[in-house]
Amino acid sequence: MKYLHRLAGIAAAFCIMIVLFITSVEAVVYWTPGYFEKEYTKYNVLDSLPAMTMDDLLHVTDEMMDYLRGDREDLHVETTMGGQQREFFNEREIAHMEDVQVLFLKAMSIRTVCLVLTVLLLAFMAATKARMRKVLPPSLCMGTGLFFGLITALGLIISTDFSRYFIMFHHIFFTNDLWILDPSTDMLINIVPEGFFMDTAARIALLFGSLSLILFGICLFLTIKNQKKAA
Repeated sequence: MKYLHRLAGIAAAFCIMIVLFITSVEAVVYWTPGYFEKEYTKYNVLDSLPAMTMDDLLHVTDEMMDYLRGDREDLHVETTMGGQQREFFNEREIAHMEDVQVLFLKAMSIRTVCLVLTVLLLAFMAATKARMRKVLPPSLCMGTGLFFGLITALGLIISTDFSRYFIMFHHIFFTNDLWILDPSTDMLINIVPEGFFMDTAARIALLFGSLSLILFGICLFLTIKNQKKAA
């Protein structure tokens, strides 16, 4: 039973790490004040759009982000461009963003499942009389370390050629070529250039890494403390 308890603790750690990773993504793109405006300014996004103001672009962005998490029914967003009222996204972009929304909502569902699994695993350990103080901290340490090591290795591989792996990501997660957009007709690719995705990935990695180290540090502290008490 001891090894089963340890395995449950490691599995719980993996679930917690998945929750932290998905939450890090959400925190960067939804909870960081002025993030999109800073990125748009950094990459001179307005220069590639026909006479559009930053306020109008931020409004379109807010509507797009609301759509991704299901707070808006469609992506038919009216705005002013070149002195004329028009829809910002064309049909191809809307179709692609429908696919993106599916991925985003699935990620949110995975986070919920992981939270539930974590509770169930901890409840199982408690119900089977696991020595929580002795077993849980080192198990969480091990699981956190393993997961973080895998993610770090993957991140290092991706950093060697971001463009290549960015394209590979789209081939894996999308079953069509709607993600291949034309800057002359599709506004979406103009407002989120590759540099935007690189900056976003770096911010997510920094936040996730910080949260992971905090979790690992707490578990390590408790592990060492319990070992000293037992000595």
